[in-house]
Amino acid sequence: MTWAKELEELRHREELAEQMGGPDKVARQHGRGKMDARARLAALVDDGSFREIGKIAGNATYDENGDLVSVVPAPFLFGKATINGRPVVATADDFTIRGGAADAGIKRKMVQAEQMAHELKLPIIKMIDGTGGGGSVKTLEQIGATYIPAVPGWGDTVKNLDTVPVVALALGPTAGLGAARIAASHYSIMVRGLSQIFAAGPAVVDGLGESYKGSTDHQQAKEDLGGSDIHTRNGVVDDEVGSEAEAFARARHFLSFMPEHVGQLARRSNCTDPVNRKEEALLSLVPREDKQVYSMRRCMEMVFDQGTVFEIGKMWGRAAITALARLDGWPVAVVASDPSFLGGSWDAKTSEKVERFVKLADQFRLPIVHLVDNPGFMIGREAEMAGTIRYGVQAMNAIYKATVPLASIVLRRAYGIAGSAMSNADLYQYRFCWPSGDWGSLPIAGGLEVAYKSELEAADDPEVLLQEIKERLGKVTSPFRSAERFNVEDIIDPRDTRPLLCEFADLAWRKLQSE
Repeated sequence: MTWAKELEELRHREELAEQMGGPDKVARQHGRGKMDARARLAALVDDGSFREIGKIAGNATYDENGDLVSVVPAPFLFGKATINGRPVVATADDFTIRGGAADAGIKRKMVQAEQMAHELKLPIIKMIDGTGGGGSVKTLEQIGATYIPAVPGWGDTVKNLDTVPVVALALGPTAGLGAARIAASHYSIMVRGLSQIFAAGPAVVDGLGESYKGSTDHQQAKEDLGGSDIHTRNGVVDDEVGSEAEAFARARHFLSFMPEHVGQLARRSNCTDPVNRKEEALLSLVPREDKQVYSMRRCMEMVFDQGTVFEIGKMWGRAAITALARLDGWPVAVVASDPSFLGGSWDAKTSEKVERFVKLADQFRLPIVHLVDNPGFMIGREAEMAGTIRYGVQAMNAIYKATVPLASIVLRRAYGIAGSAMSNADLYQYRFCWPSGDWGSLPIAGGLEVAYKSELEAADDPEVLLQEIKERLGKVTSPFRSAERFNVEDIIDPRDTRPLLCEFADLAWRKLQSE
């Protein structure tokens, strides 16, 4: 006697699960320009590597004889897979079933996915499309009572943020718990025009009598309330892309820099870029005129292993560039001033971005390279109203608390409290300065006329005296004067930046491997 009959039923139930919400709803999903959940899982992970868990879970109906009639699958899929040959937990909401909301066994499935990640120390990727919650106004009538909300397994979500890399992809309109799941990640992506994020959608906001009044066009209303133009600029989401395929590619790329869990070190890649490559263009990168800008991203491309710079959060906190990159194959975290935005001055959002990124680097044990051209924290009434100094100090605290090796390259300016936030001055300073270096407690242009006010007022020709003072101070502020007193460790030829940073990376990873 065999179990052929039961295996036949198993195959039948698996076929029902693969139908998802049914042909019509799957077609509607595709008609919106969206992939279905199963296609997304196949496209995200290595070919053929996905092993689904709980495939046949769902809401079943039976006839009067107790025989199966149909199954509505749970709108949450998860399983074990590999990405870049390394094991992960991959999950996907199925919008074709109740818009991705809770149904059948979804609560335990979602909890099990989170638990699998931290208990087996596996990165988790969440493809979120829908509310991801379990309630609606109609649900209350069906239950016959209301309840104080709770999110089953949220403690496991928090634990994952402390233990494994968490990636969230917003692949459709996401509200409530779906929006919260996106924010609870180390790296998040939206697809422009396809995904939106909100605590509550346009209809709910309008229904509560709030001031927001969306467009009469439903899709436009969702974009106006929670599109990528909003959330990639306020820091809720790290990046936006143009297609789902690009979102999958960026998720895979991000994970290539990460270890599989806290306590494991990230992997070195094969490097074909010469360590001693010296770019002539670095010599003329920083202009002599202090108010002229230059491209810090161009500097990064010339200094780090070619083709490895992976910028994160490009559209928000724009006075600082945050990126993952490689030096001689070693992964590093990069913080770089962007003099083309606010002159490189850190505002509140920039400081928040730097703080988050430095904490990420420290958590996953990635050495930090800081490319510095910072005239200080942003000043002015708007900066004060935004609480810039508080956010700036929090970024400074994150840098001082970080225990991974940090190297800084001062390309030009380092002024004030922000200048002191570039590295931990209480520790060994692995630091190099370019001849274009310009630093101090405050920019001379901002304090010169105040400091010499009485002399200038008494002078026969204040303009001549002012020019003489500027020339004297120009000599005093030479970076070589600082180097004489060992206030800066080394002034280097800018063309030597890559070889020296590769040396740092080798030493930094030697230290990390000995911990």
